[in-house]
Amino acid sequence: MFSKILIANRGEIAVRIIRACKEMGISTVAVYSEADRDALHVSLADESVCIGPAMAKDSYLNISAILAAAVATGANAIHPGYGFLSENARFANLCAQCHIAFIGPSSELITKMGDKDMARKTMKKAGVPIIPGCDLVESLQQGMKEADKIGYPLLIKARAGGGGKGIRLVKQKEDFQNAFLSASSEALNAFGDGQVYLEKYLFPVKHVEMQILADSFGNVVCLGERDCSMQRKNQKVLEESPCSAVSDKVREKMMEAAVKAVKAVNYTNAGTIEFLLDQDNNFYFMEMNTRLQVEHPVTEIITGIDLVKWQIRIAAGVPIDFKQKDISLKGHAIECRINAENPEKNFMPNAGNITLLHVPGGPKVRFDTALYQDYFVPPFYDSMIGKLIVSAPSRSEAIRKMKAALCELVIEGIDTNIDFQAELLDEAEFRSGKYGTNFLNERKAE
Repeated sequence: MFSKILIANRGEIAVRIIRACKEMGISTVAVYSEADRDALHVSLADESVCIGPAMAKDSYLNISAILAAAVATGANAIHPGYGFLSENARFANLCAQCHIAFIGPSSELITKMGDKDMARKTMKKAGVPIIPGCDLVESLQQGMKEADKIGYPLLIKARAGGGGKGIRLVKQKEDFQNAFLSASSEALNAFGDGQVYLEKYLFPVKHVEMQILADSFGNVVCLGERDCSMQRKNQKVLEESPCSAVSDKVREKMMEAAVKAVKAVNYTNAGTIEFLLDQDNNFYFMEMNTRLQVEHPVTEIITGIDLVKWQIRIAAGVPIDFKQKDISLKGHAIECRINAENPEKNFMPNAGNITLLHVPGGPKVRFDTALYQDYFVPPFYDSMIGKLIVSAPSRSEAIRKMKAALCELVIEGIDTNIDFQAELLDEAEFRSGKYGTNFLNERKAE
């Protein structure tokens, strides 16, 4: 087992990883930017190292500074969390060259599954259902020909990156050229790779992802699904598990497909297979995330399995000590992402001092955050400041519990989306469980 782990991240996920390490008896090293000097993860870690100025490119994306901090402190492993360098194949490769364990899959696997076109081809070969579409297009002219074959509406998708960047919905032929050039340009600027491919736009659909754990001994387990359909601009807002639209029969098939996908690439560590589910219960592979997901707590709370600890154990060469038959989903869990933003001003992010903080409590109520009284929320990073998670025996009870928890959660000094989340829970379509990925877009239009 590792004796010291450096956490190459910030905010609530850095705090989450540090807590797991403490429970495992592992020493921790926090890295921080100058803007995060007073951050909670810095004070909780056993050691801390400043790695640069406020901007992420100069600090949390500064590979040489992070590796230097790991070497200087004697850390024998690095946990990247999510975002930042978590899916950076070069970073994972450099960790290996420095004889520092990267808590995640190998750089080769990150490259293979991060290339969405390659991942699509791999899944097709493995017999996992994929969305109808085409391979990489080399030019605008080729793209237009392929689009005619696929039919409209369709999606133009960047092969690299994530977070909704480099994706364009094209409803009619007249819009294809501008959308193609825009998607390619955005992908090039964001990921350094402007290549795109095309997929049929499926609608209405649910976004359902399967959580897996796989070790280096060939053991693979699937921990059930998460419904991540509540999205705004391709960014998840609220997640729940299990998905009310997935029957036991469909769940079994999706879990089998997820395990098949993982085994097809000899994957190790935690990962997520993301599917689109249509109204006829047909599901299609969308992509694989080779890291810990933001929404991992909803899986933890209904399975009782600590995903962060198992990430660490697997990276240290410890075999998974439970089987697929041991996994059961108990109750229903919901997670609301709490952001420092103003929904009434087009979700404009904001920064400022936390003048009052009250965190809800009670059985099976969890708030993952790095906030504390008088903390200054900096303007340089993602607007998410916490995740509120609850679970209950049934979905209806979980909704009521989440509403109560949101009412009890008080964050003053900055704008938040707490009231917005509470309003979503009252929406008839959400309560029915039938909402799809376009729900918030339609709600805004109305």
